Amino acid sequence: MNIAEIFETKKKEGKPVLSFEIFPPKKEEALKNIDATLERLCDLHPDFISITFGAGGSTADHKTVEIAKKIKSHYQVDPIVHLTCLYYTKEEISQILKQLERAGIENILALRGDRNPDSPVKQDFKYASELVSFIKSQGDFTVSGACYPETHLEAPDAVTDIRNLKKKVDAGVTHLVSQLFFDNEFFYRFYEKTRIAGIDVPIEAGIMPVTNRAQIERMVHTCGASLPPKFKRILDKYENNKEALFDAGMAYAINQIVDLIASGVDGIHVYTMNSVKVADRICSGIRSLI
Repeated sequence: MNIAEIFETKKKEGKPVLSFEIFPPKKEEALKNIDATLERLCDLHPDFISITFGAGGSTADHKTVEIAKKIKSHYQVDPIVHLTCLYYTKEEISQILKQLERAGIENILALRGDRNPDSPVKQDFKYASELVSFIKSQGDFTVSGACYPETHLEAPDAVTDIRNLKKKVDAGVTHLVSQLFFDNEFFYRFYEKTRIAGIDVPIEAGIMPVTNRAQIERMVHTCGASLPPKFKRILDKYENNKEALFDAGMAYAINQIVDLIASGVDGIHVYTMNSVKVADRICSGIRSLI
């Protein structure tokens, strides 16, 4: 089933979509053990699972499609494959799309991709909207896109960021998933702005449960998410107590999700970081809501 159909089905049921994000491990030994992780994640019955895709050239990138195929054929969960474009030519993207088509994978999350100062950018694509248009010209794919509730770090202002997001939707995006955030008010204000701008596709709220301070500070630096005072207090109090920080982080994330669902959010996208323990705790906390 494609992502657009999943959202339509859940909307008729009056329930939000629940999805997970995973990444292909970079080390071969970890890749051998991914089956156990997939089995346990799929047992939690997400509506779909997204699989990240790097800037090219690593072992993990070559495993993305293989993992997506396994999720679909063996576990009967719909996959969505990330596809970045800064470091690929049109010909290379075309070959990847043919590989996805042969594998029966129809859902793609089209991304520009993060800049890597150690790798030369190729010139065929500058923006995710260009990748979306190219994908739509190459086959019958359902394309999703990313969005930033607190504005993309490279955007000059929020208005420009929303205009660029509208270009992606006009190019063929049928679903958006947000970058992580820790204050729901940012998401609500962003959501309202998208509707005013004529963006009417479902928008999933991206939630990353905190399990350690260093990890979350790296992610915040990368995406520009704000840390509310009450969230900082959790980090300050429990950063040296691993179990306490896990429990507090899970409680914070579950409270975020409960509030989002009560407010009628289209969907919840959990950045699992390949942790079954994280996904299981989240699902246990919201089971009756979804």
